[in-house]
Amino acid sequence: MKKLKLLFLVALSSALMLTACGKEEEPEAVQEATVVEEAPAVETEEVVVEEEVNEDLPPEEGMVRSPLTNEWVDEEIASLRPMAVMVPNDKGALPHYNLSNADILYECLVEGEITRLMAIYGDWTELERVGNIRSCRDYFIYWAFEWDALYVHAGGPFYIDEVIGRKDTHNINALTAPSGVFYRTTDRSAPQNLYLDGADIYAEANRLGYPLEARTDYVDNTSHFQFASKTEPNTLTQYSDAAVAKKIDLASAYPTTQTWFEYNEADGLYYRFQKTSGGAHKDQATGEQLAFKNVLVQFTYHEVRDAKGYLAFQCIDSTRDGWFFTEGKAIHVTWKKTSDYGTTRYYDDNGNEIQLNTGKTMICIVEDGDTFSFED
Repeated sequence: MKKLKLLFLVALSSALMLTACGKEEEPEAVQEATVVEEAPAVETEEVVVEEEVNEDLPPEEGMVRSPLTNEWVDEEIASLRPMAVMVPNDKGALPHYNLSNADILYECLVEGEITRLMAIYGDWTELERVGNIRSCRDYFIYWAFEWDALYVHAGGPFYIDEVIGRKDTHNINALTAPSGVFYRTTDRSAPQNLYLDGADIYAEANRLGYPLEARTDYVDNTSHFQFASKTEPNTLTQYSDAAVAKKIDLASAYPTTQTWFEYNEADGLYYRFQKTSGGAHKDQATGEQLAFKNVLVQFTYHEVRDAKGYLAFQCIDSTRDGWFFTEGKAIHVTWKKTSDYGTTRYYDDNGNEIQLNTGKTMICIVEDGDTFSFED
C-alpha cells in the first residue's frame, strides 16, 4: 500500500510540471464583491399599551372603601374611629394647619357672626400639628356622633355639659387632659396657639379606655353617605332642573367669614375661599388650598340662647331644605336626622337618597331663613 501511494504522488507531480511548462500562468480572476448597503435604521415609536384600571376594584390587597370619602384606603384606616376636631375660623386663628387632610369639613355660625369648623379625619394617627383647637358648641357634637368620632376640643360654655357628659361622648378636652396631650406654640398668642399631634390623641384615647376601632353596633358609619361609583360618577344630568353652579357664595349667611367656593373643571373640585383668609383658604402645613368634590348646604332651625349670643341649632329634624353641589351643578334637596346618633340623610325632590361622588365633602350649616347664592 505504501508503494502504490508513492507512485501516485510521483505521477501527479509530473503532470503538474508539464502543465506549468506548456503555457504562461494566467492571473487569477478577480471576483468583484457585491456590496450590499444596509438600510438605515427606522426609528419606531414605542407604543405603551396602558392596562385598563377598574377603579371600582381595589388596587391592592387589603384595601377597602373609606366610609368618609369612598376612596380606597387600607383596612386599618377604614376600621379606625374618625377624629373630630373643633377649629376656630376667625381671622386671628389663621392660618390653619393640616385642615386639608380632613375628609369632611363642617362650618356653622357661633356667637358674634363668626363661623367655627369641625374637621373629620379618617387617617389621623400620624398627623402633626393639627389645628389650632378651640372650644366646643353642643350642636357640633351631634354631627360628630354620626361618625362615631373621638371628639376633640378645648372646653366650651356650660350649654355643652349635658351632652359632653354622656357615657358615649368619647371626648378629649384640652383643658383637662394630662400634660403632653396638647401643646402650645410660640409663633402666635394664646388662645390661638393650641395644637395636637395624632399620635398623642391616640395614646390618650387608649388611656381613657375609648374604643379605637369603629363601633358598627353603635352607629352604622359604613353606609353613612351613599356614593356613586368612580367609573360612573353622579353628574346630576339625570335631573332636568339641575342648575349650573360654578360659584357658591355664602357671604350673606356667613357675614364675617364670607365663605365662597369656585368650581375647577380641570379636576372637578370646588375650591374654598373666605374673606378672613384674604381669598384662597390654604393649609399652612401642606400649602394646599382646601377643595371638595361635594358641597352640601343645609338649612337648619336655630335660636339665640342668651344675651351673649350663644346659638342653638336643631340637628334632629326632617324635611328641611338644602342644596347639593357636585360636578359644577346643583340640585335642591331635603335632609333628615331622626336621632342623636342617627345619620343625616339627604334626598332629592323625588324622595330618593342622593349619591355623592368619591372625594371630600364640605357641609355648610346655614340658619333657616338666611340666604346664599350660586351662579354659572
